Amino acid sequence: MTDTPDFRFDLLASDGAARRGRVHTGRGPVDTPAFMPVGTAGTVKGMLTDNVRATGAQIILGNAYHLMLRPGAERVAALGGLHEFMNWHGPILTDSGGYQVLSLAGLRQLDDDGVTFRSHIDGARHRMTPESSVDIQRLLDADITMAFDECPPYPCDHDTARRSLERTLRWEERSKAAFDARPGYGLFGIVQGGVHPDLREESARRLVDIGFHGYAVGGLAVGEPAAERNATLEVTTPVLPAAAPRYLMGVGKPVDLVDAVERGIDMFDCVLPTRSGRRALAFTWDGDVKLSHARFRDDPEPLDAASDCPASRDYSKAYLHHLFKAGELLGWVLVTWHNLHFYQQLMGAMREAIEAGRFEDFAARFRQRQTR
Repeated sequence: MTDTPDFRFDLLASDGAARRGRVHTGRGPVDTPAFMPVGTAGTVKGMLTDNVRATGAQIILGNAYHLMLRPGAERVAALGGLHEFMNWHGPILTDSGGYQVLSLAGLRQLDDDGVTFRSHIDGARHRMTPESSVDIQRLLDADITMAFDECPPYPCDHDTARRSLERTLRWEERSKAAFDARPGYGLFGIVQGGVHPDLREESARRLVDIGFHGYAVGGLAVGEPAAERNATLEVTTPVLPAAAPRYLMGVGKPVDLVDAVERGIDMFDCVLPTRSGRRALAFTWDGDVKLSHARFRDDPEPLDAASDCPASRDYSKAYLHHLFKAGELLGWVLVTWHNLHFYQQLMGAMREAIEAGRFEDFAARFRQRQTR
C-alpha cells in the first residue's frame, strides 16, 4: 500500500474505566468499543459480506488454524489474500491458532518450541510454532496478527498456570521477532495467567515490556464464572497502556460485553451471535428470545419493529418459529443477521454513552432490561 498510515489507537473519550476510541489500520478505522463477527474459515456463517458490513461491522475475525488446514494459507495468498478471497475489504484480525491447536486433546504434543498436532479434518500431521503462526497470518494478509500463545485449561492451579505463562511469554517474544512490521499492520500480545491475579498482573507488565501494538486478554470464556472473569479484568486492564487497544478474546453474551467495557476493554469477538442464530436464539434489548418455543407460533410481532435491519424488522416471530420447525435454512440466516446487527447496535449505544458521560446509567438500565 502507498502512503499507508501507521497502525495506532486514539483514545477519544472515557467514562470511568470505559473507553471510546478508534483503531487505525491500513484498511480503515475501527471505532471502539467494537465487536468483530467471527469468520473462522473465511466466512461469517450464513452471511454475505455486504450484509455483515451493513450491520455496522468494521472488522471481522479469521483463524490461522482453520485456514492453514483448508484451503491452505499459501493458496489464499496466491488468490490475493484473505480480503480478496472472501470479498471483505475492511480490516481483518486473525487468531493465531494457539487456542484451537491446544484444545485438540489427544491429537497434539506440546513442547517449548511449539505444538505438533493432527488435523481434526483428516488426521494429517502438522507443526505450529510462533514463527509459523505469524507467517501463516502474513500469508493471509491479516491487518492484526495475534501472537502465538498457550491457553491453559480452567480450572488451573497456580503452578500449572505459571509454567504456561512462562512458555507463552517466550512464544510471544518469538512472535514479535517473526512479525513483518509494515505501515498499517499491527501485532497484539496476549495476557495469560488463568484466574490468578498475580500472574495476570505479571503477564501484562512483561508483555508491555516486550511491546505490542495492542494487548489481548486470553484464557477467559473457557468455563469460568462471570464474577471471576470480571475480577481478572479488573486486575489486568489497569496495567495495560492507555494508548493501546485492549481485546477480550471469545466473549461473549451481551451483558458480558457491557461488563467488560465497564472494566476497560475495547474489542471483542465471539461465535455466540452466529451460533445462537443457528439455534433459534435471538438477542434483543429486552433479553433472549428462544424462537423455537411454542409461545411464538402465533406471534405476529417482529424481533424489533424499530430496527433498520430487515431481518429484525420485516419478519414475524411466528414466521421465524415456523422456519426453525420446518428446518428451513432461512431461519438460520435471518436470526444470525438479526443477532449480528443487535451486537453492533449495542456497541454503538455504548460508544454514545461513554461520549456522553453516562455509561454507568446505560449499563444499569441495560442489565435491568436483560433480566426482566
